[in-house]
Amino acid sequence: MAGKKILMICGDYCEDYETMVPFQTLLAVGHEVLAACPGKKAGEQIKTAIHDFEGAQTYSEKPGHNFTLNGSFDSLDPADFDALVIPGGRGPEYLRLNAKVIAAVRHFFEADKPVAAVCHGAQLLAGAGVLKGRSCSAYPACQPDVETAGGTYMNIPVDQAHTDGNLVTAPAWPAHPAWMAQFLKVLGTRISHD
Repeated sequence: MAGKKILMICGDYCEDYETMVPFQTLLAVGHEVLAACPGKKAGEQIKTAIHDFEGAQTYSEKPGHNFTLNGSFDSLDPADFDALVIPGGRGPEYLRLNAKVIAAVRHFFEADKPVAAVCHGAQLLAGAGVLKGRSCSAYPACQPDVETAGGTYMNIPVDQAHTDGNLVTAPAWPAHPAWMAQFLKVLGTRISHD
């Protein structure tokens, strides 16, 4: 199978694992991944945050790595891509205020292309108005975002993922194995062990 060209829309303080792991996983199996952030160019960096579950009523947040972008969002055309990945963390909260980001997200749904979103990535989906009639998992605090946008919130274990047609979602980074496996299936990626 030919590798797909995948857009990852990320921004400052996206969750570290939710940015790095899908980026590296998709590259490792032969896809081309372009990580881009509005207002930044290829070679520039975003700051990431590490979210952990340490017994408090919500996740803790610590500084993550600086992640180097390999694409320039402001000059790309979403039509040139086969699929979309949206990491969670705090990035989606402000990215949903960008009209070009919203238009890009809508393109992938209108064209019925594969989309993977994790954790707070649902905030960007809700902001783009693409969840009406869809089922979607997300970090539990995003349940109101999903439901207000007309979606059905899937309350699944933190290490599981949910697929609704072309949309693959998960609650948080502990779901990476399930989330990436389901997204690879939607992409048509086959991995064999000889």
